[in-house]
Amino acid sequence: MKERIAISWSGGKDSALALYKLLQEDKYIVDSLFTTVTEGYNRISMHGVPESLLEKQAESLGFPLRKVYIPQACINEVYQERMREKVTEMKAEGIQTFMFGDIFLEDVRKYREESLQQAGMKAVFPLWGRKTDELVHEFFSLGFRTITTCVDTEVISDTFLGRVMDEAFIEELPEHADPCGENGEFHTFAFDGPIFKKQVEFVKGENVDRGRFHFCELLERE
Repeated sequence: MKERIAISWSGGKDSALALYKLLQEDKYIVDSLFTTVTEGYNRISMHGVPESLLEKQAESLGFPLRKVYIPQACINEVYQERMREKVTEMKAEGIQTFMFGDIFLEDVRKYREESLQQAGMKAVFPLWGRKTDELVHEFFSLGFRTITTCVDTEVISDTFLGRVMDEAFIEELPEHADPCGENGEFHTFAFDGPIFKKQVEFVKGENVDRGRFHFCELLERE
């Protein structure tokens, strides 16, 4: 009997590719997408994507959506408390495993595994250990499409903001930037690809300067 698995879902390209890999393995039953949303802003935390577009994304993927709401400028203790509450609730429903799209950050993986172990659960990482330049080219070749929604301007220029990622985007990145943005250089919103029933429609709004991090406003297409 296959295990039910929850997908840690940021809405971005790595989540999308990891989910694709997981579905190809056909070892699990996907229970839901699990996303952190910032209260007040009502956006995917760090990615800045509106909750309404997150819902459209989940609808196109065909999976239920579970949300954990965290306050703005959330301190770690509050974040951990709210995550524990949700994870405990999900375990009571029979979910034992979470999927993450992390690629090489050892400290992040350790934190996730230890947090889940405390709840008697486990984590899987379909992209772990792969070369990021290979992953991003595979992402393109599979027909996925994604747009940058946030950039860390201390690492890359905001000229990369609000762009649909392609080979030219990768070639233009400075050498110190990871092509998958694994160190937080940029965040994305995946809107089309082989796991989507249909393209998620949106329009680009204005770019917003929030100091170090700049965001591209995405709006629902009317």
